[in-house]
Amino acid sequence: MIGRGVCHAVAASGVDVVLVDVDARTLTDAVDEIRVNARMYRLLDGGAGTTTGSRELLQRIHPSVDYESLADADIVIENVPENWDIKQSVYQELSRTCPTATVFAANTSTIPITRIAATTDRPDQVVGLHFMNPVPLKPTVELIRGRDTSDSTVARVMELLDRMGKEAVGVRDSPGFVTNRVLMLAVNEATSLVEEGVAEPAAIDRLFTGGLGHRMGILATADLIGIDTVLNSIEMLYEAFGDSKYRPCPLLRKMVEEGRLGRKSGAGFFAYDPAAGS
Repeated sequence: MIGRGVCHAVAASGVDVVLVDVDARTLTDAVDEIRVNARMYRLLDGGAGTTTGSRELLQRIHPSVDYESLADADIVIENVPENWDIKQSVYQELSRTCPTATVFAANTSTIPITRIAATTDRPDQVVGLHFMNPVPLKPTVELIRGRDTSDSTVARVMELLDRMGKEAVGVRDSPGFVTNRVLMLAVNEATSLVEEGVAEPAAIDRLFTGGLGHRMGILATADLIGIDTVLNSIEMLYEAFGDSKYRPCPLLRKMVEEGRLGRKSGAGFFAYDPAAGS
């Protein structure tokens, strides 16, 4: 869940974070996951991208189920699912709750930033920040300016990214931007290869890691993102461009229907042990 990684990375940079989610159980799980990951990433001893130890990191995270807890927020980084109805309602609520100076940063995979900005009362203060998983270990962030995004908004988020030790790569607003417009096509095509029996998932990924030098295989990446998220993203690209190359592979739909969502469900293209966090 990428929102947890964003929270982790921001808190590790020494910034206080209000973590808002739908219920107390989800928030408890999120903090527990951040605690485990802090050890895994070796950030607790002052590793790269952090100015605080593990205990201080967790003390900077303030869980809440109430939008009103964002009443003093300087920047809100939104990480809700890639569902337009959910996104729209969240931004309407943020517009109602947050101070007029608050910047909204959308960590979206495929939805244009200009479309998101239009649902708010401050389109010039909306920007896209596309973080990659696992957020604390990925040094690069895709930064997307909407049609109305102001220079001052970009400057404010750049200041935060600099503090987090992240490099921002700016791109123009377009469905899927750069990373997901390319990645989702690759995942979709790799899934078709599995469906057609051309190669097993392990063989496909081995060609990308051993042959092309990728740090993670295409299908392992899909499992990390979540097969449901992948399917939603490809569907949005298909809707946006109307090009058959973005038509989702039927196997992706079948996997979602069967609950094979990747790491978070324990099975996707590969099997995982949820208890081991792998």
